[in-house]
Amino acid sequence: MSHSVRVERVVSSPIAVVRRRVSPGELSGIVPKLCGVVWKEIKAAGVKDAGRHIAIYRNAGDGLIDIEVGVELGAAFPGSGEVVGSLVPAGEAAAVTHFGPYGGLDDAHRAIHQWRVAQGRTLTGTRWEIYGRWLEEWNHDPSKIRTDIYYLLKN
Repeated sequence: MSHSVRVERVVSSPIAVVRRRVSPGELSGIVPKLCGVVWKEIKAAGVKDAGRHIAIYRNAGDGLIDIEVGVELGAAFPGSGEVVGSLVPAGEAAAVTHFGPYGGLDDAHRAIHQWRVAQGRTLTGTRWEIYGRWLEEWNHDPSKIRTDIYYLLKN
């Protein structure tokens, strides 16, 4: 699949997240688990303006990744249990939209890295994925699953 890379100016917005430091091999299991933890907590807190799920990844420098996994919100979240308020990173970002099963996300990430090299741009080490709200039709046609991927760029 071909992915078209675009540059976007991202404005910081509130999210509710759980933070962890994990190995790359843990990501596929821990991200869905933590999405469930956050969703349960914000629902119990009576939050009505929850949006899409998000996972933010930052290189920890020791082969591990610092992650924040959660959900977009319309207002700051004061925190509850292990779920804390945070913000989507702000700044110029290389972005792609991937349609299809999550197993194909590597191609989307690769497209950004190829674009970065071709454009001579430098990444900050912070990246995130925003997962579309699950639609029933995706169970029958996974090619419609939407994931937006962003890599924060150095100026």
